[in-house]
Amino acid sequence: LKEKQSAVSANCERLERGLGIMEQVQEKVSGLKEDLKIMMIQVEEKKAATGVLIEEVSKASAVANEEKEKASVTAAETQVVAQAAKELKDQADGELAEAKPAMEAAAEAVNCLDKNSIGELKGFGKPPPECVEVCACCSFLLFNSKKKIDWKAAQQMMKDPNAFLQTVLAFEGKEIPDNILKEVDALLALPFFNFDTMKGKSFAAANLANWAINIVKFHKIYVKVAPLMAKVEQATKEKEEAEASLALVLAQVAEIEAQCALLDEKLQAAVAEKERVEAQAAACLEKLSLAERLVNGLADEYTRWTNTVKDLKDLQNKLIGNCLLASAFVGYISPFSMKLRRMLWNEQWTGDINERSIPITPGIDPLMILATETNIAGWQNEGLPSDRISVENAAVVTSCSRWPLMIDPQLQGVKWIKQRLGEDLTVIQFTMNSWLKKVTEAINAGGQLLIESVTAEIDAILEPVLSRAVIRRGRNLIIKIGGEEIDYEPSFQLYLQSKLPNPHYRPEIAAQCTIINFIVTPDGLEDQILAMVVNVEKPELEQEKQQLVRQQNEYKVTLSQLEDDLLSQLSTADPATILDNIPLIEGLEKTKATSKEIATQVALAQETEKAINQSRELYRPVAAEGSMLFFLIIQLCFIEHMYQYSLESFVGFLYKAIDRTEAT
Repeated sequence: LKEKQSAVSANCERLERGLGIMEQVQEKVSGLKEDLKIMMIQVEEKKAATGVLIEEVSKASAVANEEKEKASVTAAETQVVAQAAKELKDQADGELAEAKPAMEAAAEAVNCLDKNSIGELKGFGKPPPECVEVCACCSFLLFNSKKKIDWKAAQQMMKDPNAFLQTVLAFEGKEIPDNILKEVDALLALPFFNFDTMKGKSFAAANLANWAINIVKFHKIYVKVAPLMAKVEQATKEKEEAEASLALVLAQVAEIEAQCALLDEKLQAAVAEKERVEAQAAACLEKLSLAERLVNGLADEYTRWTNTVKDLKDLQNKLIGNCLLASAFVGYISPFSMKLRRMLWNEQWTGDINERSIPITPGIDPLMILATETNIAGWQNEGLPSDRISVENAAVVTSCSRWPLMIDPQLQGVKWIKQRLGEDLTVIQFTMNSWLKKVTEAINAGGQLLIESVTAEIDAILEPVLSRAVIRRGRNLIIKIGGEEIDYEPSFQLYLQSKLPNPHYRPEIAAQCTIINFIVTPDGLEDQILAMVVNVEKPELEQEKQQLVRQQNEYKVTLSQLEDDLLSQLSTADPATILDNIPLIEGLEKTKATSKEIATQVALAQETEKAINQSRELYRPVAAEGSMLFFLIIQLCFIEHMYQYSLESFVGFLYKAIDRTEAT
């Protein structure tokens, strides 16, 4: 009762939490719809403002592109002018390069002069005639003298040596009148007018002669290059003007581009804001879509869960009567036949519970409290016969707290136990050697133990085991068997089986064990033979029925798992972030789809089961006749004890008879 109540309460609480979260989600969806309306208005406003900015930027960009094209044309023209100026300059520089050595030589000659050397030359009282000629040449070049000067005029020219030197240094040699150049050429043509000859006369006169020679040489080259230099100057001027014009155009372009950049930056900010609002609106739309999916998915679940909570709360009140009936069923009903069992629980016990006003579910079947369809299908797959009394016996075996003692002359119960537990089961008989040792080993290891073929009297040495005379010593559980104490493992499980058809056990045995009647009855055997015959004659019917059972069980397990996952996620979900929980929403939709599919399959299965049962009923006379024959045959032992037939051998003969019978 506590186990059932805890399960129902836990399920009820989980469903109520889920219902509460559903209501919160519905409120949140309403709020999201209002937020979305406001946000969509903002998005439209941002779109309009962004459109205006785009138009402004487009116009400004068009102007900027036009100005850029003008600048490109101007830049190309400037490049042509600059290239022409460069070519002229390169040509002039190339020709002037020839005059460079002469200019350098003239400069070097001047650098060799100083105040003292000029003073020495001026101080000659009667200078060599060659020195007078050199001074006359300098007078022509520096002062454009109309005639050749004498020595006194030369001394007057060099009166201030420093000033004279500065005049020589300042003379560029670019402009020399033709008449002067004629006079100078005549002097330069004199045989002594060279540095080597003159240095013997006067060092200063030699350097002045060298300067005159080179400066005239430079002048003659420069005169040839001068027109070219004028062209260079004009080209350079045109280039500078073109560059100035280009700079103006580029400045205008830069200003326009700066304005465009500002507009573009403003546009980018507006676009980013619009995209942000659109993204926010899209997220809101997505959330709204998810919320609607969630609400639509939860709508059916909300109704179903509300009804389920109502039913669970009603079941909580009726669990007392349900569990009372099931407990009485497990504790007292198993030794009786099918007829007595139904009379006890369906008439007497249920009626007594109702008379005492104990809450109970109307029309409750105790078997449905003790086992599910899944359990029953599993037992039948393990070899349990499919008749009602065998299923009831299996439910008692798996639910009883006392050791199950199976009255099983046809060995159907023990066969099921062996297949159910497999290698985990230890099987012994009292006729085996060292059976007590296997008992103690199973108790010590907490294993599964089956004692077969027990008689009406059970060995007294097992009395402590049957009565569970377990004592606690520290943390260990101890049981004494045959005067020896051994450790008792709580997981130990004992099964007993008797082949006697009607044994009489002491009251103590009935109190220590749950006696379970596995004796085959005519009605039970009829159901078993019906399943056998249908399985042979119409195997597809039996397979389809088993498939339906398996399919229904799988659907129920799947739906139960989905609901458990959904309830678990809902119970732990935060309403503030539930719409971000995509697995929850997808799980809900899957649960809803599975629930609808199961409802469809259940309806289809019910119709199919009816059709299968109708088809199976065609073989009911054969099954009834087979059951009658078996119970007639086993009565022959009262005539002659040698006529002993087991159910297993009868089933073998039944299959042989079916094989030999011609089809009709």
